[in-house]
Amino acid sequence: MGQVQVKELMQELKLEGMLDSFEESLSQTKTGKTQVIDFLDQLLHNEIEHRKLQLADRLLKSSKLSKKIRAEEIDFTAKRSIDKSQIQDLLKLKWVENERTIVFIGPTGVGKTFLAQTLGHECCENRVTTLYLDVSNYLEDLHLARHSNGYLRYLKKLTRPQVLILDDLGLRKFSTSEANDFCDLLKLRVDKSTIITTQLPIDHWSEIIEDPVIADTIIDRIIHTSIKIEVKGSSYRKVHGDILDQKKKKK
Repeated sequence: MGQVQVKELMQELKLEGMLDSFEESLSQTKTGKTQVIDFLDQLLHNEIEHRKLQLADRLLKSSKLSKKIRAEEIDFTAKRSIDKSQIQDLLKLKWVENERTIVFIGPTGVGKTFLAQTLGHECCENRVTTLYLDVSNYLEDLHLARHSNGYLRYLKKLTRPQVLILDDLGLRKFSTSEANDFCDLLKLRVDKSTIITTQLPIDHWSEIIEDPVIADTIIDRIIHTSIKIEVKGSSYRKVHGDILDQKKKKK
């Protein structure tokens, strides 16, 4: 069997990683730099890495996360109450393994969404199914699902991912029905991880949840089982704006 036929078989079997590295690996074997067994080992490892990258790309597309956010972009020079070691610990994803919920609490502009999405990206790259939702959009989608007999299907969609990111909780109040649905969602995700960003401390969530009984249930569930990270500091948007102003003056 010739090289052309081998490459055609790889293409037919969708061994794209092996196909992409075939020529280079073969040339190393011919020059004596690589033995046959090493040649096969290299091809197989290249195929595995290629499939990992493909899966991570698919997970990122389905996650609804921003494609621009990366862990390397976190600015640790900004004066905030988080430090590098704390974030690096979260990036190890032990909290996913331990089925923990993370709550980022802090005023607007300090980077809560950025941190949540950064963790989401890390999850996708490590083949952890992830879904990002703005809470306002979640409530709108919930309303539509309720009125189109699609509630159970929508609930299943939110229950399925290993990590669910709910961004900006507290911008609007929950009706009794919405709070009850939110409580159901948290119960169904008890063996999975959820990331919540909010400006409100957890013990103040009763201010946005109409029904006091449901509010107590949600607060009790979150306050005792979550990893709570308070993000303090000046608005990062303001800091970034000041930097841009300084650059403009220099011109």
